[in-house]
Amino acid sequence: MNFRPLHFLIPFAAMASFANAQLIASLKLSRNQYVAGEPVIAVVTITNHAGQDLLFQGDDRLPWLDFVVKDRQGDPATPIGRSNFGAMKIGAGASMARQVDLSQHFHLTEPGNYSVSAVVRIPGGGGDGSATNRVLFNLNPGRPYWSQKVGIAGKPGEIREFRVLNFNAGQQTQVYAQIIDTRNGVPIRTFPLGDALLLQKPMVTIDRLQRMHVMFLGSPTMWVHCQVDTDGKLVSRDIHQRGSHGEPQLMTFADGSVRVANSIPYDPKAVAEAKAKTRKASDRPAGF
Repeated sequence: MNFRPLHFLIPFAAMASFANAQLIASLKLSRNQYVAGEPVIAVVTITNHAGQDLLFQGDDRLPWLDFVVKDRQGDPATPIGRSNFGAMKIGAGASMARQVDLSQHFHLTEPGNYSVSAVVRIPGGGGDGSATNRVLFNLNPGRPYWSQKVGIAGKPGEIREFRVLNFNAGQQTQVYAQIIDTRNGVPIRTFPLGDALLLQKPMVTIDRLQRMHVMFLGSPTMWVHCQVDTDGKLVSRDIHQRGSHGEPQLMTFADGSVRVANSIPYDPKAVAEAKAKTRKASDRPAGF
Protein backbone atom coordinates (compact mmCIF):
# COMPACT_ATOMS: atom_id res chain seq x y z
CA MET A 1 0.00 0.00 0.00
CA ASN A 2 1.17 3.49 -0.69
CA PHE A 3 -0.08 6.96 -1.44
CA ARG A 4 0.95 9.18 -4.29
CA PRO A 5 0.09 12.40 -6.11
CA LEU A 6 -2.91 12.41 -8.38
CA HIS A 7 -0.95 12.30 -11.64
CA PHE A 8 0.31 8.77 -10.89
CA LEU A 9 -3.16 7.17 -10.99
CA ILE A 10 -3.73 3.95 -12.94
CA PRO A 11 -6.07 4.64 -15.87
CA PHE A 12 -9.41 2.88 -16.12
CA ALA A 13 -12.31 3.96 -18.31
CA ALA A 14 -15.22 3.31 -15.95
CA MET A 15 -14.97 5.92 -13.21
CA ALA A 16 -17.35 7.95 -11.12
CA SER A 17 -17.08 9.67 -7.75
CA PHE A 18 -19.03 10.70 -4.71
CA ALA A 19 -18.95 14.19 -3.33
CA ASN A 20 -20.07 15.74 -0.10
CA ALA A 21 -19.39 19.09 1.50
CA GLN A 22 -15.82 18.17 2.36
CA LEU A 23 -14.56 15.29 0.20
CA ILE A 24 -14.50 14.04 -3.36
CA ALA A 25 -13.45 10.40 -3.69
CA SER A 26 -13.34 7.88 -6.52
CA LEU A 27 -12.31 4.29 -7.13
CA LYS A 28 -10.44 2.73 -10.08
CA LEU A 29 -9.10 -0.71 -10.92
CA SER A 30 -5.97 -1.35 -12.95
CA ARG A 31 -8.14 -3.35 -15.38
CA ASN A 32 -11.41 -5.30 -15.33
CA GLN A 33 -10.16 -8.78 -16.30
CA TYR A 34 -7.93 -10.85 -14.01
CA VAL A 35 -6.87 -14.44 -13.58
CA ALA A 36 -8.31 -15.81 -10.33
CA GLY A 37 -5.61 -15.62 -7.67
CA GLU A 38 -3.53 -12.78 -9.10
CA PRO A 39 -3.35 -9.30 -7.51
CA VAL A 40 -6.42 -7.08 -8.06
CA ILE A 41 -5.13 -3.53 -7.77
CA ALA A 42 -7.57 -0.82 -6.68
CA VAL A 43 -6.80 2.89 -6.35
CA VAL A 44 -8.87 5.20 -4.14
CA THR A 45 -8.39 8.92 -4.75
CA ILE A 46 -9.51 11.53 -2.21
CA THR A 47 -9.66 15.30 -2.70
CA ASN A 48 -9.83 17.39 0.48
CA HIS A 49 -12.26 20.34 0.36
CA ALA A 50 -12.59 20.67 4.14
CA GLY A 51 -10.61 23.91 4.22
CA GLN A 52 -8.00 22.36 6.54
CA ASP A 53 -5.54 19.49 6.57
CA LEU A 54 -7.11 16.10 7.28
CA LEU A 55 -5.40 13.11 8.89
CA PHE A 56 -7.09 9.85 7.91
CA GLN A 57 -6.34 7.06 10.36
CA GLY A 58 -8.32 4.18 11.77
CA ASP A 59 -8.68 2.88 15.28
CA ASP A 60 -9.30 -0.48 16.94
CA ARG A 61 -13.00 -0.13 16.24
CA LEU A 62 -13.25 1.15 12.69
CA PRO A 63 -10.81 1.74 9.80
CA TRP A 64 -10.89 5.00 7.87
CA LEU A 65 -10.91 3.09 4.57
CA ASP A 66 -12.95 0.01 3.81
CA PHE A 67 -13.98 -1.99 0.75
CA VAL A 68 -17.20 -3.77 -0.15
CA VAL A 69 -16.57 -6.67 -2.54
CA LYS A 70 -19.51 -8.75 -3.74
CA ASP A 71 -19.96 -11.63 -6.15
CA ARG A 72 -22.54 -11.85 -8.92
CA GLN A 73 -25.26 -12.98 -6.48
CA GLY A 74 -24.58 -10.01 -4.23
CA ASP A 75 -22.91 -12.09 -1.52
CA PRO A 76 -19.92 -10.42 0.15
CA ALA A 77 -16.45 -11.82 -0.45
CA THR A 78 -14.80 -13.39 2.58
CA PRO A 79 -12.28 -11.00 4.18
CA ILE A 80 -8.78 -12.10 5.15
CA GLY A 81 -8.34 -10.93 8.72
CA ARG A 82 -8.69 -7.31 9.76
CA SER A 83 -7.50 -4.69 7.28
CA ASN A 84 -5.15 -1.92 8.33
CA PHE A 85 -4.53 0.79 5.75
CA GLY A 86 -2.22 2.92 7.85
CA ALA A 87 -2.60 6.68 7.96
CA MET A 88 -2.74 9.31 5.24
CA LYS A 89 -2.58 13.09 5.62
CA ILE A 90 -4.15 15.23 2.90
CA GLY A 91 -3.55 18.95 2.83
CA ALA A 92 -6.36 21.44 2.26
CA GLY A 93 -7.33 21.42 -1.41
CA ALA A 94 -4.93 18.55 -2.21
CA SER A 95 -5.61 15.12 -3.71
CA MET A 96 -3.94 11.89 -2.71
CA ALA A 97 -4.33 8.26 -3.79
CA ARG A 98 -4.05 5.02 -1.87
CA GLN A 99 -3.28 1.82 -3.81
CA VAL A 100 -4.56 -1.46 -2.39
CA ASP A 101 -4.23 -5.06 -3.55
CA LEU A 102 -7.71 -6.44 -2.88
CA SER A 103 -6.45 -10.04 -3.06
CA GLN A 104 -4.48 -9.35 0.15
CA HIS A 105 -7.69 -8.45 1.98
CA PHE A 106 -10.32 -10.78 0.44
CA HIS A 107 -10.44 -14.37 -0.77
CA LEU A 108 -10.54 -13.77 -4.53
CA THR A 109 -9.66 -17.19 -5.86
CA GLU A 110 -13.04 -18.29 -7.24
CA PRO A 111 -13.72 -17.37 -10.89
CA GLY A 112 -16.75 -15.19 -11.56
CA ASN A 113 -18.06 -11.64 -11.79
CA TYR A 114 -17.51 -9.27 -8.89
CA SER A 115 -18.08 -5.66 -7.91
CA VAL A 116 -16.17 -3.40 -5.54
CA SER A 117 -16.73 -0.02 -3.95
CA ALA A 118 -14.79 1.80 -1.25
CA VAL A 119 -16.00 3.48 1.92
CA VAL A 120 -14.10 6.54 3.16
CA ARG A 121 -14.69 7.84 6.69
CA ILE A 122 -13.84 11.48 7.33
CA PRO A 123 -11.86 12.22 10.51
CA GLY A 124 -14.15 13.21 13.35
CA GLY A 125 -17.21 12.09 11.42
CA GLY A 126 -18.39 9.73 14.12
CA GLY A 127 -17.80 6.63 12.02
CA ASP A 128 -20.12 7.63 9.21
CA GLY A 129 -18.69 6.98 5.77
CA SER A 130 -19.58 7.53 2.15
CA ALA A 131 -19.34 4.91 -0.58
CA THR A 132 -17.48 5.60 -3.82
CA ASN A 133 -18.56 4.46 -7.26
CA ARG A 134 -18.96 0.73 -7.86
CA VAL A 135 -16.58 -0.95 -10.32
CA LEU A 136 -17.19 -4.35 -11.96
CA PHE A 137 -14.44 -6.89 -12.59
CA ASN A 138 -14.11 -10.52 -13.62
CA LEU A 139 -11.94 -13.33 -12.28
CA ASN A 140 -11.13 -15.80 -15.03
CA PRO A 141 -9.82 -19.31 -14.33
CA GLY A 142 -7.47 -19.13 -17.31
CA ARG A 143 -7.02 -22.02 -19.69
CA PRO A 144 -5.04 -24.86 -18.07
CA TYR A 145 -2.11 -25.95 -20.21
CA TRP A 146 0.13 -28.02 -17.90
CA SER A 147 0.32 -29.10 -14.26
CA GLN A 148 2.62 -31.12 -12.04
CA LYS A 149 2.69 -31.86 -8.30
CA VAL A 150 6.04 -31.78 -6.52
CA GLY A 151 7.31 -32.32 -3.02
CA ILE A 152 9.31 -29.70 -1.10
CA ALA A 153 12.83 -30.47 0.04
CA GLY A 154 13.08 -30.64 3.84
CA LYS A 155 9.29 -30.61 4.30
CA PRO A 156 8.01 -34.21 4.14
CA GLY A 157 4.36 -34.51 3.20
CA GLU A 158 4.09 -30.92 1.93
CA ILE A 159 3.14 -30.82 -1.73
CA ARG A 160 2.82 -27.96 -4.20
CA GLU A 161 1.24 -28.03 -7.62
CA PHE A 162 2.76 -26.09 -10.50
CA ARG A 163 0.33 -24.92 -13.17
CA VAL A 164 0.80 -23.13 -16.47
CA LEU A 165 -2.23 -21.21 -17.73
CA ASN A 166 -3.08 -19.34 -20.91
CA PHE A 167 -5.16 -16.18 -20.58
CA ASN A 168 -6.51 -13.86 -23.25
CA ALA A 169 -8.31 -10.69 -22.17
CA GLY A 170 -9.12 -9.75 -25.75
CA GLN A 171 -5.82 -8.24 -26.86
CA GLN A 172 -2.85 -10.53 -26.30
CA THR A 173 -2.48 -14.07 -25.00
CA GLN A 174 -0.39 -14.30 -21.86
CA VAL A 175 1.27 -17.26 -20.19
CA TYR A 176 0.69 -17.43 -16.41
CA ALA A 177 2.41 -19.38 -13.67
CA GLN A 178 0.33 -20.57 -10.73
CA ILE A 179 1.50 -22.37 -7.58
CA ILE A 180 -1.12 -24.21 -5.53
CA ASP A 181 -0.91 -25.32 -1.90
CA THR A 182 -2.43 -28.81 -2.22
CA ARG A 183 -3.43 -28.87 1.46
CA ASN A 184 -6.22 -26.37 0.84
CA GLY A 185 -6.23 -25.88 -2.92
CA VAL A 186 -5.55 -22.15 -2.55
CA PRO A 187 -3.11 -20.45 -4.96
CA ILE A 188 0.06 -19.30 -3.24
CA ARG A 189 0.79 -17.03 -6.17
CA THR A 190 -0.56 -16.42 -9.67
CA PHE A 191 1.29 -14.11 -12.04
CA PRO A 192 1.97 -13.54 -15.76
CA LEU A 193 5.24 -14.65 -17.31
CA GLY A 194 4.72 -12.61 -20.46
CA ASP A 195 2.89 -12.20 -23.74
CA ALA A 196 3.04 -15.29 -25.92
CA LEU A 197 2.56 -16.32 -29.53
CA LEU A 198 0.88 -19.70 -29.43
CA LEU A 199 2.09 -20.63 -32.89
CA GLN A 200 4.17 -23.10 -30.91
CA LYS A 201 3.27 -24.82 -27.69
CA PRO A 202 5.13 -23.69 -24.55
CA MET A 203 7.73 -26.13 -23.19
CA VAL A 204 7.51 -26.95 -19.47
CA THR A 205 9.54 -29.21 -17.19
CA ILE A 206 10.84 -29.55 -13.58
CA ASP A 207 14.51 -29.62 -12.59
CA ARG A 208 16.28 -31.35 -9.67
CA LEU A 209 15.79 -28.28 -7.45
CA GLN A 210 11.99 -28.57 -7.87
CA ARG A 211 11.87 -25.49 -10.03
CA MET A 212 9.48 -25.16 -12.93
CA HIS A 213 11.00 -24.16 -16.26
CA VAL A 214 8.71 -22.57 -18.84
CA MET A 215 9.83 -21.53 -22.31
CA PHE A 216 7.49 -19.94 -24.85
CA LEU A 217 7.59 -17.91 -28.03
CA GLY A 218 7.38 -14.25 -27.05
CA SER A 219 7.85 -12.81 -30.54
CA PRO A 220 8.53 -14.27 -34.00
CA THR A 221 12.26 -14.37 -33.18
CA MET A 222 12.45 -14.43 -29.38
CA TRP A 223 11.87 -17.25 -26.86
CA VAL A 224 11.30 -16.46 -23.17
CA HIS A 225 12.68 -18.86 -20.54
CA CYS A 226 11.39 -18.51 -16.94
CA GLN A 227 12.24 -20.39 -13.75
CA VAL A 228 9.75 -20.45 -10.85
CA ASP A 229 10.29 -22.04 -7.43
CA THR A 230 7.76 -23.74 -5.14
CA ASP A 231 7.13 -20.49 -3.22
CA GLY A 232 6.03 -18.76 -6.42
CA LYS A 233 9.20 -16.70 -6.79
CA LEU A 234 10.34 -15.88 -10.32
CA VAL A 235 13.95 -17.03 -10.05
CA SER A 236 15.02 -15.91 -13.52
CA ARG A 237 13.66 -14.72 -16.85
CA ASP A 238 15.92 -14.89 -19.91
CA ILE A 239 15.39 -14.28 -23.60
CA HIS A 240 16.85 -16.49 -26.33
CA GLN A 241 17.18 -16.30 -30.10
CA ARG A 242 17.28 -19.06 -32.67
CA GLY A 243 20.55 -20.97 -32.80
CA SER A 244 22.43 -22.39 -35.77
CA HIS A 245 20.62 -25.75 -35.68
CA GLY A 246 16.98 -24.78 -35.36
CA GLU A 247 14.85 -23.42 -32.59
CA PRO A 248 15.78 -23.26 -28.87
CA GLN A 249 14.83 -26.31 -26.79
CA LEU A 250 14.55 -27.08 -23.07
CA MET A 251 16.90 -29.96 -22.34
CA THR A 252 16.98 -32.07 -19.15
CA PHE A 253 20.40 -33.56 -18.42
CA ALA A 254 21.41 -36.69 -16.52
CA ASP A 255 22.10 -34.75 -13.30
CA GLY A 256 18.55 -33.34 -13.32
CA SER A 257 19.55 -29.85 -14.41
CA VAL A 258 17.60 -28.06 -17.12
CA ARG A 259 19.16 -25.74 -19.68
CA VAL A 260 18.23 -24.10 -22.96
CA ALA A 261 19.97 -25.73 -25.91
CA ASN A 262 20.53 -24.48 -29.44
CA SER A 263 20.06 -20.83 -28.66
CA ILE A 264 21.82 -17.50 -28.70
CA PRO A 265 21.17 -15.66 -25.41
CA TYR A 266 19.71 -12.22 -26.04
CA ASP A 267 21.47 -9.40 -24.20
CA PRO A 268 19.40 -6.17 -24.39
CA LYS A 269 22.29 -4.14 -23.00
CA ALA A 270 24.70 -5.35 -25.67
CA VAL A 271 22.14 -4.67 -28.40
CA ALA A 272 21.55 -1.13 -27.10
CA GLU A 273 25.31 -0.48 -27.00
CA ALA A 274 25.71 -1.77 -30.55
CA LYS A 275 22.92 0.51 -31.76
CA ALA A 276 24.50 3.47 -29.99
CA LYS A 277 27.84 2.81 -31.75
CA THR A 278 26.06 2.61 -35.09
CA ARG A 279 24.36 5.95 -34.49
CA LYS A 280 27.65 7.59 -33.56
CA ALA A 281 29.23 6.40 -36.80
CA SER A 282 26.29 7.70 -38.83
CA ASP A 283 26.53 11.09 -37.08
CA ARG A 284 29.88 11.89 -38.72
CA PRO A 285 29.78 15.16 -40.68
CA ALA A 286 29.54 14.96 -44.47
CA GLY A 287 32.90 14.59 -46.23
CA PHE A 288 34.62 13.21 -43.12
